[in-house]
Amino acid sequence: MVILKGIPSILTPELLYVLARMGHGDELVLADANFPTASICKCGPAEIRADGVGIPELLKAIMKLFPLDTYDDPAAVMDLVQSDKLKGLEVPIWDQYSALLKQAGSDVRSNIHKMP
Repeated sequence: MVILKGIPSILTPELLYVLARMGHGDELVLADANFPTASICKCGPAEIRADGVGIPELLKAIMKLFPLDTYDDPAAVMDLVQSDKLKGLEVPIWDQYSALLKQAGSDVRSNIHKMP
């Protein structure tokens, strides 16, 4: 087995290949097991699984290799549903994502873009 120096071991060859092919405007979704990946990927996008790897660990590993697009919002999260907003539900993991992006040199504004 060939080991590349400096490449985080949690990044699979398949994921490295996809990252290398990405360009301006391409998107990468890091999602948990509840995201409907199988149904979305029927129409074209590739599903690359990273079972057992947390999103923060995966994001940190990717950010070691991958520059974020500075033309638009470089990162987004799925927004809360209205009922959760009304309850004042907090999502502390979003702060961790912002911190990881800033550590990687991203100019992420105070809040990550939230998508409906």
